[in-house]
Amino acid sequence: MISIFILWLIATFNFLVIYSPEGILMMDTEPHIMRMLSESYGVYDPPHIQYLKYLRVMFSFGVVPPYFGWSTVHHEFVAQGLYWRLPITLLLLGTALAVQMIIGILLGVFAASRRGKKLDVAAIGVSIITWCIPAFVLQLLAILLFSFIMWETGIEIFSISFFPPPFVEHDLAWWLQVLWELTLPILTLVVTGFAYWVLMTRNTLIDALTQDYVVTARAKGLSERQVLFKHAFKSIHPQIATMIAFSLPSLVTGSIVTEYIFGIEGIGKYFLRLFWREGMVIVILDSAATAAVFFIYATLIVVCNLIVDLIYGILDPRIRISAPGGRK
Repeated sequence: MISIFILWLIATFNFLVIYSPEGILMMDTEPHIMRMLSESYGVYDPPHIQYLKYLRVMFSFGVVPPYFGWSTVHHEFVAQGLYWRLPITLLLLGTALAVQMIIGILLGVFAASRRGKKLDVAAIGVSIITWCIPAFVLQLLAILLFSFIMWETGIEIFSISFFPPPFVEHDLAWWLQVLWELTLPILTLVVTGFAYWVLMTRNTLIDALTQDYVVTARAKGLSERQVLFKHAFKSIHPQIATMIAFSLPSLVTGSIVTEYIFGIEGIGKYFLRLFWREGMVIVILDSAATAAVFFIYATLIVVCNLIVDLIYGILDPRIRISAPGGRK
């Protein structure tokens, strides 16, 4: 229910701040599309009817007419422009997050198990250095470096520009081609993002290793590996789920800049085309598409956080017991 409430707040914000009936009708398109949009949005209806129809448009997620409305910038239905770009953005975000987690958690575990030793000091030092580098700076340097290598040697180590194959079908070859062209953007996001996982995992695990149940496990004669992975690391799974929830918003905003720098045709680049800067004023060129992108990004974050909450409840039975309707 809280997730639906948050999405309702986002849709209401869109209606009050971004929605523009004039922007919906001021476009050079077919008369039958104009009629459909004016009826779907209730352009000539009272404000409260417009609001209810607007909620219906948002919560239909572009599946039914008017498909999030007509984009005055891209000259197509907004859903048409978003939904072929959505898999590209999800592949970028999902792969970057997965690799960050794997590398960061493994390094964090081994750093905690060797607290104060060379591996621990090296892991902390590298993490702090990479955490201090803005992602867009590293991305620009990476483009310059690999462009120079390709210019001098003719060898393309990584693709430095994004030219996705035609989105005809979801076959394996299409996904592999897109993944290859996203390799360098993903690596830059991993390098600037894995430090969070290293430091948080290390600090959380060090605290767990001082708990009484770990001391008891050692007293039973269990090996240090068993103590580390079967007891201490297992106990911090809920904290790792929380870390995922906290990392999602920054990863989403980082992907917008990444898509713009590398020319990736994802939702982030689509979103940036909807604005124009006049001096110190940012002008929204396309209210329908802007509102839809806000709502899609909000939905992604809310759904991911909902999944994390469900996983948290599975990992920590105390959450289920204390929740309303849970076991007593």
